[in-house]
Amino acid sequence: MWLGTSIESNDYIMRAWDLRRIPALVRFVSYEPALGPLDELDLDGLDWIIYGGESGSGYRPHDVQWARDMRRRCDEAGAAFFYKQSAAPRTEMGIELDGEIVRAYPTPRRSAAAIGPYVENKGDVL
Repeated sequence: MWLGTSIESNDYIMRAWDLRRIPALVRFVSYEPALGPLDELDLDGLDWIIYGGESGSGYRPHDVQWARDMRRRCDEAGAAFFYKQSAAPRTEMGIELDGEIVRAYPTPRRSAAAIGPYVENKGDVL
């Protein structure tokens, strides 16, 4: 099973701790709609980050630097980064990050030990 949660800003990073406690082949965070930086999220135990700006007639803008920073952090942590879209009135707008389509996918865990829950608490609020 691939299991994920939405985290739209640093205010909701505690959701990642619940996610880490559940055995899964892939644990992912849907960073959408991106409504603020996610620089306080610990990427340990996470395999995939999907970034998406809000879409629709009442969309709220995003700062493209949030996506750039998350892409860099994913590269450093060994997590896959998928840039879904920028904030726009329609979902098919802005699928490139700095002129590049970025759509990486995670490698699922294979062993039972690797699939087990990740329970270390590094200070995030539970």
